[in-house]
Amino acid sequence: MRTTIKLTAAVAAAAALTLGLAACSAPSDTSSGSEKKGKDADPSAELVVAASPTPHGDILNFVRDNLAAKAGLKLKVRDFNDYVLPNTATQNGEVDANFFQHKPYLDDFNKKNKTDIVPVVNVEIEPLGLYSKKDKKVSDLGSGSTIAVPNDATNEGRALKLLADNGVIKLKDGVGAEAKLSDVEDKKGVKFTELEAAQIPSRLADVDAAVINGNFAIGAKLNPAKDSLVLEKAEGNPYANFLAVKKGNESDPRIQKLAGLLNSDEVKKFIQQKFSGAVIPAFGPAKS
Repeated sequence: MRTTIKLTAAVAAAAALTLGLAACSAPSDTSSGSEKKGKDADPSAELVVAASPTPHGDILNFVRDNLAAKAGLKLKVRDFNDYVLPNTATQNGEVDANFFQHKPYLDDFNKKNKTDIVPVVNVEIEPLGLYSKKDKKVSDLGSGSTIAVPNDATNEGRALKLLADNGVIKLKDGVGAEAKLSDVEDKKGVKFTELEAAQIPSRLADVDAAVINGNFAIGAKLNPAKDSLVLEKAEGNPYANFLAVKKGNESDPRIQKLAGLLNSDEVKKFIQQKFSGAVIPAFGPAKS
């Protein structure tokens, strides 16, 4: 009987201790600084941003090396060489933000993947260009020519519009940058090869011409301003590339600091000097 009482007392004491420890460690409304989001995020915590290496990574590295410390920002840049992983990493919290895309692409990505990533601030435009190692001018392209275009919906539509605007093909009436191959009313004998945008520069020699995104053109040592047969117009261009975050993190003080730095005079001067017109500053608030 005494042993039973002692054991019962011991169990009760242990239970009380467990409850006490649980109470001490129970989650509360106040998270640790590194777990806080939005305006409550720790402003001294490292900010990790996913980016395409060029020009996005180049711009972020300039900010990190020349402006961030003075602004009290700890910035880390993670390079990605595709158009999917930066968004998935932002959505799942692997990174805090990304900088690589334009609004039509993000809208399409959010819709297809049920993600809620939002733009914060516009930074620059990389005009889409048509390139060739075989032909010297657009009029050289015609029946029998093969043209490579990006295979993602937004950039393919943008590529087809560029070709239509320059007389290479004819689109159905009323179709613009959302065009699909099925919207090409008259191919004028041209054949299309659909490829991932990042792969197109390395395949340029295999086709007669290719429509290449500005960042991948630069990465392949092509200067859009000098080497393209035709180039998108920058004025009124809806394809500004922006800093983006998961919805709810727009007010993170670190994001706000980075947004200000990305729209600074120093970054404008860097873009103009570094890319010589191949990348064009396009500062201002980004539309959600």
